This record gives sequence, structure tokens and C-alpha cells, in this order.
Amino acid sequence: MSSVYSSVDKNKRETAVIFIGFIFFVTAVFYFASLAYFGDSSMLVFAFLFSFVSGFVGYYKSDSLVLAISGAREIKPEDSQYVHSLVENMCIASGLPKPKLYVINDTALNAFATGRSPDKGVICFTSGIIDRLEKRQLEGVIAHELSHIQNYDTRLMSVVAILVGTITLLVDWLSRGVFYRGSSSSRDDRSESTVGGILFIVGLLGLILSPIIANLIKLAIGRNREYLADSSAVLLTRNPKGLADALRIISMDTEVLEAANGATAHLYIANPLKNPKAANFLSGLFNTHPPVAERIKRLESM
Repeated sequence: MSSVYSSVDKNKRETAVIFIGFIFFVTAVFYFASLAYFGDSSMLVFAFLFSFVSGFVGYYKSDSLVLAISGAREIKPEDSQYVHSLVENMCIASGLPKPKLYVINDTALNAFATGRSPDKGVICFTSGIIDRLEKRQLEGVIAHELSHIQNYDTRLMSVVAILVGTITLLVDWLSRGVFYRGSSSSRDDRSESTVGGILFIVGLLGLILSPIIANLIKLAIGRNREYLADSSAVLLTRNPKGLADALRIISMDTEVLEAANGATAHLYIANPLKNPKAANFLSGLFNTHPPVAERIKRLESM
């Protein structure tokens, strides 16, 4: 039987390796592109500057942007003392400051956390998950989302999402330059034409593969972080059955959360973009969440 502590340590190590691999991939792509275009690393500097500026904006505004996109409104204590009391109890157990609470008016069952640090944390529920889960089950969900905040998952996933968006934009820009260069090769001599053709092929492959690989790394990090948050939640509640039962009920809900989209889906406790017919290997590969059955199995083994 695996312990909670070993699960947390294992997922932290795996996530660190994946994140380092992502940084290496970004560096390698733009280092090659810079050499191919300019014969030096000048464009690599531009890529990092562009990433820094976009990351700086996303770092400070990601929570408000996500809440605005989701159409969430803040829950005041007078709106739901029940929810505020549950969150306060979990915060006492975890030693975390109480996050702001928001709700999405939707009967679908889901929740997510955001915020760049524990003192800036936010937990957002759907009205459906508040109405339909029992107290112990909702406590498990709250503990899961608090764990995302405590483990700085919300910051990590925001940064990774920005890196993925950055590399997609820059690879698209590079590929357009390659197409232009390839189309003008007829005016060059045979040697330049050959180089242009090679760059055209490399640029095309980069355009196709780079965003796919980047998104796969983002999804892999999200999956590992869900396992980690499940384990950390059990440390808070000492009740793996509560979260396991909540996940089981959430997985049985077939309603699509209309406020969610591809940019925010990975933040939720369970995939809000329901597609029960997509059960093949490729759909699983691009799923933002680990299988609920596996998560429940791990919880029950604790």
C-alpha cells in the first residue's frame, strides 16, 4: 500500500523533470531557429524577452482573467455561510490564509483554484457542486483545491500555459518567415535554394510539432498535479473516502460546463469538457486530467 507522503514526493519529482524538459525544449527550438536565420543566438534573446513580458502580464492577471472568462461572481459570507465555514475549517487545518470564494451559476459539478500565491488564492465552485455534494464530499473538493494553492500548482499551470502560448505564437511567426524565404529561393543560386528548401521543411515540421509537444507537456504536468492535489487533500481531511466519493459523483455527471473552454479546462478538478464517446488512445493522450477511476483507486489505497 502506497503512503500519502510517498505519492506526494513521487509526483513532485516527476513534475520537476517534465517542467525542466519543457524549458529545454523551448530553448532548443529557438536556439536552432536563431542559428538558421541569423547564424547566432540573437533571436534566442528575443524569445526569452518576449516570454518574460508575456509571463509578467499573465503572472499578475491570470486569476482575474480566468474568473472573467468563466463568468464567476464572488461569494460573500452572507450569500453562503455554509461554504465559507467549510473553507475556513480547511484553512485552519492547512494553515493557509482563507482564499476568496467565487461561484459559476451552472448545474454542472466542478470547481477550480487560481491565484499566484497562497495569500492571493481563489477557489471557484459551480452552483451545482455546492447543491449536490454532501458535506464530507465537498470538504474533499475544497481540500483538493486548497492543495493546488498550497503546492503552488496554480502558479505553475499559469506559467506553463503562458509558455505554451508563447512558443505557439513564435513558431507560427518563424514558419511564416520560412515560407517567405522558401518562396523566394528561385531568385537565389542553387546552394541558397537548397538551404531555403531545408529551412522550409524544418520550419514546417516545427510549425506542426512544436505546439503539439508543448501542449502534451502541459497536459502531463496537469495530470501529475491532480494526483498530487488528491494526495495532499487527504493529508488535510484524513478522509480519502470523501474525495473519492466526490470524484465518483462528479464523473457520473454528463453535463458540459458551458463557462469552460480549452484554455481553462486543465484548472478544474475534473475535465469540464465532457465527451463520453472519445475513449480511444488519442483522446486519452490529449485529456487534461488523469482517469477518474485511477484517481479513485489511488485514494482508496491510502
